[in-house]
Amino acid sequence: MPPRLNLLTSTRSIPYRPKVQAQWLARPTTRAAPWQSRAYSDSKDPPSADRSKRIESQPLPHISEEAAKIAEITGTQGPDVNKGTPVEEVVKGDKEAEKKLPKVMQDALKSKANSPPKGSRSYSTTTTPIGGNGGGNGGGLDMGLVGFNPPFTTPETPGLKFGMPTLPLPKDGHVKHRYDPVVDQVTNLLMRHGKKSIAQRDMALILQHLRTSPIPTINPSRPLLPGAPPPSHLPLNPILYLTLAIDSVAPLMRIRSQKGAAGGGVALQIPVPLGQRQRRRAAVQWILSAASKRRNRGSGKGSFAQRVAEELVSVVEGRSSVWDRRNGVHKLGVSARANVVLPRKR
Repeated sequence: MPPRLNLLTSTRSIPYRPKVQAQWLARPTTRAAPWQSRAYSDSKDPPSADRSKRIESQPLPHISEEAAKIAEITGTQGPDVNKGTPVEEVVKGDKEAEKKLPKVMQDALKSKANSPPKGSRSYSTTTTPIGGNGGGNGGGLDMGLVGFNPPFTTPETPGLKFGMPTLPLPKDGHVKHRYDPVVDQVTNLLMRHGKKSIAQRDMALILQHLRTSPIPTINPSRPLLPGAPPPSHLPLNPILYLTLAIDSVAPLMRIRSQKGAAGGGVALQIPVPLGQRQRRRAAVQWILSAASKRRNRGSGKGSFAQRVAEELVSVVEGRSSVWDRRNGVHKLGVSARANVVLPRKR
């Protein structure tokens, strides 16, 4: 079988590259001597802390220090390094530099009356020596300001960065008690399905409505709590407005029905006194129930809050049906007060 490639009949020449022969270098007969010192071991300071003593490696001095050295060499009077050179003296006579100054410094240059008092420098280019003591300002940087006092003061109690809190602590010092107790209780009763943010928004709309409402007209037959402020002061304090409306219609008792107490399975009505928080809860529930029966005037997220605010205003003015509900509970409690069984004295 003839080969596929015929070298004699091929028209193109096959390139042939000879293999490069590796040239071995002769090793020196003498071996290099090891270094007598190791890096970073015999030296006292590592290279990062090594500071060269050459002049070009030193940091440039401050402009005031350089001017003071030049004045010392030439024998002239130079700037005082301890006090610094005012900017007004640096740019004095240079019109272009004066135009680029801030407006405050331009006004100070134009007006002689607004010049700084003698012995003080309002704008200074004072230098701060490294490691100097600048009056306890964490390194001596005072920026040349007149009457500059460091804000940090040493606390009276050693070992504490800040002073001890004053006792007793305020009631609203805790994050859970930052709101008024009445506002917090009404917000919780407004809440539905655990959505407190919506209840807080409705509470804000209620207080806003009470603040912008006109001065209420008090009904003499249904007076508010004794010691209440005049009606003209209520819109100025919406929280007081809300508290006064709730406490005025809050019932003093509730009627508990006890079965079989009268004999023969007949229930007996027994009045039970209520605490302050219980009284407010009953009043808020009555107000919310009456507000839900009101006619909705508009649409939107704040429609129910507006109805509650209108019901609160009607409570203060004595037009709400909550007053009748409260009077009915009190009338029934007075008639059933004979059913209260007091403990016998020993």
